[in-house]
Amino acid sequence: MKYLFLCYPGCTTCKKAKAWLDSSKVAYQERNIKEEEPSEAELTAWLQKSSYPSKRFFNTSGRLYRELGLKDKLKNMSEAEQIKLLATDGMLVKRPILVGKDTVLVGFKETEWEEAIKV
Repeated sequence: MKYLFLCYPGCTTCKKAKAWLDSSKVAYQERNIKEEEPSEAELTAWLQKSSYPSKRFFNTSGRLYRELGLKDKLKNMSEAEQIKLLATDGMLVKRPILVGKDTVLVGFKETEWEEAIKV
């Protein structure tokens, strides 16, 4: 099983996740989230496949999130509007994201990834 690993190379958490994937011998295809943003269709599919609320897909600690004042705006937006916004800029999306056949993991928590991937 090969996973899709969306990351931003300069992100410390992404580097930790990548090192974990490598040391756990997990096969993956890497994609730079800034150079190739997730599409609305991808985000919609990942949201449906995951158990996360749409807000979990936002990089809440990012500069762009703060500049756009999204903390207050998100609660008044529909899920479709949130997905459309996420698809406009990869830096709005929380990373890393690991996508498998039946799995979508957002953000890196080692124990969560171990359980989901059953390394």
